[in-house]
Amino acid sequence: MGRREEPTWAQGTVGLTAARERGDIDRKFQNRLTVTRNMIDRLGLEKELHGHMGCVNCLEWNSDGSVLASASDDLHVILWDPYRYKQIHNISTGHTGNIFSVKFLSPDSLATCAADGSVRARSIATGASLLECACHCGRVKRLAVAPDKPHMLWSAGEDGLVLQHDLRTPHRCNSDTANVLVNLLNHMGRYAEAKCLAVNPRRPYQLAVGANDFYVRLYDTRMIKLARLQELQGGAATSRLMWERQNVRCSRAGHGDPDNNIPRAAVQYFAPGHLSMEPNEHSFPKKATTYVAFSHDGNELLVNLGSEQVYLFDVNAARRPVLVESFIIQHNHGYREGEGKPARAGGDGANGTVEPPALPERVRQLKEMANELVNKGSYTNAVELYSRALAEWPRCAVLYSNRAAALMRRAWSGDTYAAIRDCYKAIKLDANHVKSHFRLAKGLMDLKRAREAHECLLYFKDKFPKHAESHAVFLLQKDINVALETMETQPDEGTTEEDGQSGSVLERQLRSSALDYKCRFLGHCNTTTDIKEANFLGPEANFVAAGSDDGSMFIWCRKSGNIIRCLRGDESIVNCVQLHPSMFLLATSGIEAVVRLWSPRPEDGLGEARVVPEASAAAAANQQRMRSDPFEAMLLNISFAGGAERDLHSPACRAT
Repeated sequence: MGRREEPTWAQGTVGLTAARERGDIDRKFQNRLTVTRNMIDRLGLEKELHGHMGCVNCLEWNSDGSVLASASDDLHVILWDPYRYKQIHNISTGHTGNIFSVKFLSPDSLATCAADGSVRARSIATGASLLECACHCGRVKRLAVAPDKPHMLWSAGEDGLVLQHDLRTPHRCNSDTANVLVNLLNHMGRYAEAKCLAVNPRRPYQLAVGANDFYVRLYDTRMIKLARLQELQGGAATSRLMWERQNVRCSRAGHGDPDNNIPRAAVQYFAPGHLSMEPNEHSFPKKATTYVAFSHDGNELLVNLGSEQVYLFDVNAARRPVLVESFIIQHNHGYREGEGKPARAGGDGANGTVEPPALPERVRQLKEMANELVNKGSYTNAVELYSRALAEWPRCAVLYSNRAAALMRRAWSGDTYAAIRDCYKAIKLDANHVKSHFRLAKGLMDLKRAREAHECLLYFKDKFPKHAESHAVFLLQKDINVALETMETQPDEGTTEEDGQSGSVLERQLRSSALDYKCRFLGHCNTTTDIKEANFLGPEANFVAAGSDDGSMFIWCRKSGNIIRCLRGDESIVNCVQLHPSMFLLATSGIEAVVRLWSPRPEDGLGEARVVPEASAAAAANQQRMRSDPFEAMLLNISFAGGAERDLHSPACRAT
C-alpha cells in the first residue's frame, strides 16, 4: 500500500505542534516553528523594561536565552530575566564613555566596549576583571565572539583597527603586543574607521568587517598574521591620542601592510553593484556600514548600509556586478568585425517571442493589479505586488520585466540598477522578450552609462529589426549619441586624493572585484546613528528585521523582499533588534532609556496599538528622508520625537 496522505491541517503549524508533543519532530521542524508568518502578523508589545538612565545602545541574549543583557550611555550593563521582567544584575562597567557593544563570553563572563576607546571583560559572579584593553585610540563600536571559543574576542574601533584579544594570555597595552588583526588605515587611508564586525557561526575563521564606506570585507583569519601596533614610547595623555592616531598610526596610511600581513587570498569584498561601479565613490550622502550579521548556516551575510538599504550577500556564490552581459559584447563584436550578421539566439517568428506559460490564477490577478497601479502612478505598491507574484512564480519573464519598469519609474536609491538586474533575469528566462532588452538599454542610460547603453541598443536593433525604427528607440538613440559626444569632447578629470586616500594597491584590486548582492530590503531609514542593526529572524532566515530613524521596526519577508510588519518601537530611533535564540521573543532598543520585548499576541480580536498602518507610506517617507540634507533630516527626526521635548544633544546619536 502507498503511504497515507496526511490531512491538510497536519502539514501546518498545528500539525507540527502536535508532532512535537508526540516527540517525533526533528530540528528542521523546530526551526520552522520558531518564526512563522502568522506569528509575525500577531507580533506586538509584550513588556517594557525600565532601569537605564540613557540611550540603550546594544542588546545581547545569552546562549540559552535565559538572560538578556543591555548596555547604555549610563555606563551600566543590566542583566534581565526576560520571563519575569526583572533585573538580575546592574553592573557598573568602569567605562567613561557610552557603551556600544556587549557580548557574553560564557554564562559567567561578558565583555563590553565603549566610546572611551577601551575593551573590558569581567566575571559576572565575582566582578573580577578578565581583560582591560586600551589599545584603541578611538571609539570602539562593536565586539564579536565565536560560539566555540569563549576565550577569543574581536573589537572594531574608529581608529581603523580590528584587534584580536585572547583572554588566556595576560594583556599589556604596549608596542610588544601583537594583537592587530586588520589595520584599515594601511589600506583605506588615514580616515578609515572600523564600524562593525561579525564571526561566521559555522566557520569561525571567517570574520566580516564593516567600515566607513559601502564595502564589507570578509577575512579568512587563518591566513592573517597578527601585527604589532606602532606606539609612542611612554604613556600618552588623553589629549595626545588623536595626534598619535594622525601621525604615528597613520604613517603608512594607504600604502598597504609593511609585511603583507593580509595576503590577497585572505579577503573578499562585497558591495551593492550600483555603488561599487560608481565612478565617484565619495558621493553624497556618505555611506557607512553600521551592522553585519551572518545567517544561522553561515552561508549568507546581512548588511545594514548607512544612507542606503539593507542588503543580503551570498557568501559562497556571489557574482560580480554586470552592466552588459558577455553575449551582447560578443554579438556586437562579431557584427563590427564584418563576420556577417550573427545568428539570433532562441525563439521563432517575426519578433522571436516565446509564448509564456499560463500563470496560475492567483499570480495572474497580482500581475493585473500591479499593472493597474503602474498606470495610476502608484509605483511603490506595484513593485510590492510584482514581488509577491514573483515569490509565488519566480520563472516568469514578464513579471521581472514589468517590475523593472516600475522600479525605474519609482527611482528610489538603487532602483535603476535593480531594474537592470531584473531585465537580465527576464532575458535569461526568455531571450527574445523585446521589452526587457529595450528596458535594459533605457536603464543603463538612466544610470548615465552611455557606452553600455549603446552596446545594448545596438544589440536590440539587430535582434529585433521590426522595432529598430520605433519612436522610442529613436529618442533613446538620440540621448545616447548626445551623451557619447559629450564624453568625447570633455576629457576625464582625474581625481586627486590626499594622504593615500585612493587606497593601497591591494585595496584598489579588491574594490574592483567586489561581489554583488543577492537581494535587498527597503523601507527603513538609516542616516542619524551609526549603530543601527539588521538581523535575520528565525534559524531558517525567512524574515529580516531592522530599526529605523523614524522610530519604527521594519520586518521583511525574505522571499519577496516586501515589508510585512511595521511597529512603533521608539519615540525617536530604533537601533537594536535582537531575537531570542530559541523562541519568537524579540528585544529592541534605541534612543529611549527603555528595552522593549515583543512576542506574538493572543488572537483575541484586539488590535496592536503600535502597528504602523501604512507601511508603504512610511517606507516612501524614509526613502525621501535618506536623500534629504542632513540638517533637514535631523529636524524631521526631531519632529517625530515631539519637537522641543527631544534632547538634541544625545551623545549616542552621532551622524554617520
